[in-house]
Amino acid sequence: MSPTTVIRGARHWRTGEPIDLAFERGVILDAVPARADVVVEARGAVLSPGLVDLHVHLREPGQGSRETIETGTRAAAAGGFTAVACMPNTDPVVDDIAWVEWVGTRARAVGRCRVHPIAAATVGQRGERLTDFLALRQAGAVALSDDGRPIVSAAVMRHALEYAGHAALPIVCHEEDLTLRGEGHMNEGATATRLGIRAIPAAAESVMVRRDVELAALTGGRVHFAHLSCAASFDALRDGKRRGLEVTGETCPHYWMLSDEAVATFGTDAKMNPPLRCESDRLATIEAIADGTIDCLVTDHAPHTADDKRQPFEMAPFGIVGLETALALTLTGLVRPGHVALARALELWTEAPRRVFGLPEVRLAAGSPADLVLIDPDAEWTVDPAVFYSKGRSTPFAGTTVTGRVLATFCDGEITHLDPVVGLTRVEAPAAAVAAAR
Repeated sequence: MSPTTVIRGARHWRTGEPIDLAFERGVILDAVPARADVVVEARGAVLSPGLVDLHVHLREPGQGSRETIETGTRAAAAGGFTAVACMPNTDPVVDDIAWVEWVGTRARAVGRCRVHPIAAATVGQRGERLTDFLALRQAGAVALSDDGRPIVSAAVMRHALEYAGHAALPIVCHEEDLTLRGEGHMNEGATATRLGIRAIPAAAESVMVRRDVELAALTGGRVHFAHLSCAASFDALRDGKRRGLEVTGETCPHYWMLSDEAVATFGTDAKMNPPLRCESDRLATIEAIADGTIDCLVTDHAPHTADDKRQPFEMAPFGIVGLETALALTLTGLVRPGHVALARALELWTEAPRRVFGLPEVRLAAGSPADLVLIDPDAEWTVDPAVFYSKGRSTPFAGTTVTGRVLATFCDGEITHLDPVVGLTRVEAPAAAVAAAR
């Protein structure tokens, strides 16, 4: 018998009204029963559908020294996420149905949240021959991407968009003109010049965004622009939306929190791709979120080993972790300064990504999946990578005081994360129902 869980004394994420909610067998009930097996005392905390991240690197198969599906989804649960979509640039590349199914099976066995595989758009992510989109969708892929690499050939990208239309899947584009990127490692500008680091112009991203807006117009295909970082890219996305094209876009917390000046302070912990941009691009990121140009928020959680990130800047890999800090950086950098309201910020992490990838809807209503997160939006804490659940520790936010804490996460009705401050009562409930979350 599945335990009945009641969350008592919460605030609705959208309305702010008091709410009590109960669920059983992974489904929200239409009323709160008089008796429950598990009672969670929310004490006025905000209750929301679980967060969704459409862009994470779980590193399996093949790169378990950096992250695993088990550790990555544990980090996701601690960050309030009940679903993530994982990129295929693993070793081997997730480019056939066997590996898509393997990711799904592995996630069901060890994961702390729902894992939606993204499959490669081209075989081996080499940008040459398309994968079998229809078969990949049937195997469980929710999108197609060569993330980590651009699809250099416009002809291949055109055919990918045409074929993806038949599979009803978006192409997630890592936009980067490799001839403009060259051997660069950070944003082109005064900071790169001062530090003597080879640089990447913002145009390396934006010219490819422009190209693929036009290819979306040519083909009618669905383009989702990954981790956008600069003003010119946002302008290209706005143009596509004005024209009624099937284009959507995402951005990440580091692009609204930091400029390329952070590289001088944090070194390789501030090295990611696309790189941190100049201050005007940081402000343009906030504007694109506030005006609705950006459709959803993501982390681009990209863990590496400590030894990899200790290398000299130009030898170290691109990528930082983000699952365990995403919500707090959203509240700290967007909500507290008044750029967006709390409800809108949560929408960008919940309902919006579900719409972009067509994932099942989650609402605080009877019959909905019990994929939920309980949040204290006013709690302050200091980022300490040493206590991350992720294997990755690389973040430029170490030591930063942030606002907004995840108190509890529930996925399919199971407690996947529980902060010690949360009041919880068990009445004849199996210890296993909560022990794993402690």
